[in-house]
Amino acid sequence: MIGQESSIAKPPTDRNVWHGKLELDFANRDGATHVKHSYSQAPWKLQRPFYPEGDRICHSVLLHTAGGMVGGDRLSAEINLAENTHALITTAAAAKIYRSNGLIAQQSTRIQIAAGAYLEWLPQDSIIFDGAIYNQHLHVELAPQATWCGWEVCRYGRTARGESFLSGQVRSHTEVWQQGRPLWIDRQRLSGGADTIHSPHALAGQPVVANLAFIGQVIPTEIVEQARTLVKTAIKGEMQGEFGVTRLEQGIICRYRGASSLEARTWLIAVWQMLRVSFMGSSTCIPRIWQHNVN
Repeated sequence: MIGQESSIAKPPTDRNVWHGKLELDFANRDGATHVKHSYSQAPWKLQRPFYPEGDRICHSVLLHTAGGMVGGDRLSAEINLAENTHALITTAAAAKIYRSNGLIAQQSTRIQIAAGAYLEWLPQDSIIFDGAIYNQHLHVELAPQATWCGWEVCRYGRTARGESFLSGQVRSHTEVWQQGRPLWIDRQRLSGGADTIHSPHALAGQPVVANLAFIGQVIPTEIVEQARTLVKTAIKGEMQGEFGVTRLEQGIICRYRGASSLEARTWLIAVWQMLRVSFMGSSTCIPRIWQHNVN
């Protein structure tokens, strides 16, 4: 399944640190979204775009060829969507953040979305190893009438091996702006240790935290209620983890905390599909890179 940790996963030890770079620009040509410019520097690699929903929506898959991040690695990405484009970006596999050698692993992503454009930023899960030191910064700049939908699913510790997040630190900073005005800013810092694992204000004994943000649209109350209702209809039973749905001035935030990456993804996929049908008039197409993992 997406993000399932391998019992034999080990950090690479025979390479120098990576300073990967990605540039990706989308343009509109006669109503079709196409990649106008792309550049990748190892370990980033961009697979060939494809169009399972027709040429209006471009699906792109990012591949991290090194298999995971170690201390000292730095990854950066610059993504731009021109007016009236629609792109879906995901990753080929779960991200692994290995135990640190004392250095910080860093990932920085800057996204600009022009008027009438829509980006679905849907990476697969991240597995944070015990002892990892990781900083990530995601900055999204929205033009008026632009929309961004993004999610994050993180597992702290390789729980299949009995590992907990007892040391290390993760800092996450996500911000979405429009014309100099913040629409959503989310800063988190988790330091490994028993206090973090058991605190009700941190992991509360649960290894998986996830969120979905849909920003740039005014959300009716009935959509918020529908997102909450999907917990029962999508999970097909009682959800074991905790969930919450918050309505923003121009958006909606869904959060999960529990023990199951699959449970988190099942709910968030259902919410994502509901939102794209309700607001974008798009189908409920599942990216093919996920399909053998979400059936």
